[in-house]
This record gives sequence, structure tokens and C-alpha cells, in this order.
Amino acid sequence: MASNLAFIGLGNMGGPMAANLVKAGYGVKGFDLSPESCEAATANGVTVVAGAVDAVKDADVVVTMLPAGKHVISVWKEITAAVQPGTLLIDCSTIDVDSARQAHVLAKEASCLSLDAPVSGGTGGAAAGTLTFMVGGAAEAFARGEAVLQKMGKKIVHCGDAGAGQAAKICNNMILGITMAGVCEAFVLGEKLGLSHQALFDVASTSSGQCWSINTYCPVPGPVPTSPANNGYKPGFAAALMLKDLKLSQEAAGAAGATTEMGAHAADLYERFSALGHGGDDFSGLINFLREKR
Repeated sequence: MASNLAFIGLGNMGGPMAANLVKAGYGVKGFDLSPESCEAATANGVTVVAGAVDAVKDADVVVTMLPAGKHVISVWKEITAAVQPGTLLIDCSTIDVDSARQAHVLAKEASCLSLDAPVSGGTGGAAAGTLTFMVGGAAEAFARGEAVLQKMGKKIVHCGDAGAGQAAKICNNMILGITMAGVCEAFVLGEKLGLSHQALFDVASTSSGQCWSINTYCPVPGPVPTSPANNGYKPGFAAALMLKDLKLSQEAAGAAGATTEMGAHAADLYERFSALGHGGDDFSGLINFLREKR
């Protein structure tokens, strides 16, 4: 087991993930630009240092969790100049496939192993250590990184070579965006037809309409007590993040020559929802936009 880990990006997802590595017995040095995130990480046993380079100097494994591809490339350019050859670099951010592949090239040039390992499961899964990791990279890198990922997640899937983890994440979240939009539309239609939320849930959650967006994250209050709908649509998974993922899916579709009309429609809905100032709402709050849309 690697004894020294670095974790760069200690926000809503990275903070609890780093905390789970501490609980698993790793020594974790961390860095984040946010003082509040650093303070929370310190309380969870992470040794917070002054910068990314300070975090990675003696690390066997480096994990990054950052907002976008440009941030990942910037940080990896910085840290690959400081890490020892043979260090394993794991990026858990959700970014575009091209940036993920560029990060792998940076790692290779520094004689390091690398994985792109985006996650599914949200902040709840990050805290509980039940995330799903979709992993891209060489078999040697995956064999070395799997044990670390297992301390933060419940399911670890090696999807293929460099960039394959990001490709799987983009496809998965396009499905999620589409199904949530469909579920929201169905509940709005049910309301107009006089169906109670509970009646529609009881039918759809146990028949052919069942999906995660209904069974686990139902967008109306009541049927699933733990869904954000019961907490004023506080995220959860923010609509702005769903929009980011749907935009990534459409960029990837354009580059690959794939037709994703439902994905494009879902992206348009979340674009308009976020433009009205709801980017910080949970993405299931789209139902409120659909009720008002004419």
C-alpha cells in the first residue's frame, strides 16, 4: 500500500474523498485554493500544505479533483515537474476526453503512470465511500491504483486505455440528464392529468419506467424521502454540473460524429434552467422549470 498520497482539489467531492483515504490509514498531503476547503480537510486529518508542488514532492500517488480540463492540464504541468519518476497520477475530475488524454501524455513524459478516473455518486457517495469509478489507463497503472480507489468507492471499473474513463462518465451522465428530464416531464404530465405523485411513483418505480431518476432521486417531494426535492432542491448534484456534463457529451458527440438528439435536447433544457439563475439548484429541480414553461 502506498503510504504517502497527495490530494489536490479538496472541495465538495475531493474533501470527503481525501478524508476517506486518511481513515484508510494513508498519510495525505492536500492543497486547495479555498481556505474553507483547506480548513475542513485539516479537521478530517489531511495535512494541508501551501501549494500543489509541496503536496506531491514525496508522494507515491497523486489524486486530483478539479473543475475542468484546463485546470487539470495546468496543475499536471506543474506537478509533473516536481514528482519522482514512477509516481502514479490519478485524475478524478470530470473533463473532456482530449484533456484527459493530454494529461496522460504529460505523465508519460515525466516517466509516471496515470489514470483518468471520474466518479459517479455525488457528494453523498464521496462521504460514504461508495462512489463508482470509471477508469481509463494502462493495465499496469490500474493494477497499482485500484487499491487506492477502493478506499474511496464501492465499484471500480477499468473501461480501457487513456481517456476511456472520461468517455464512460460522459455517456453515463448523458443518460442521467436525459432520464431526469423525462421523469420530470412525466410527473408534470401526471399532475395535469390528476395523478398523485405517490400513485405515479408506485407504478413507474416498479414497472418499465423505473430508473435511478425515479427510484433513488425522485424529483417531487414525498415518495423518496432522501431526494433533494424534500430539501428545497438543494444539491445533491447541481444543475450547473449537469449542464457541464451534457455540454461535454455534445462536444464529444460532435468530435466523434455521433447523433445524440436526446442529449442535445436535455442540454438545451438545462441551459435554459441555469440561465434563469437555477444553476445552483439540484438538477432534479428542472421539474419546476418545466411546470412554468409554455
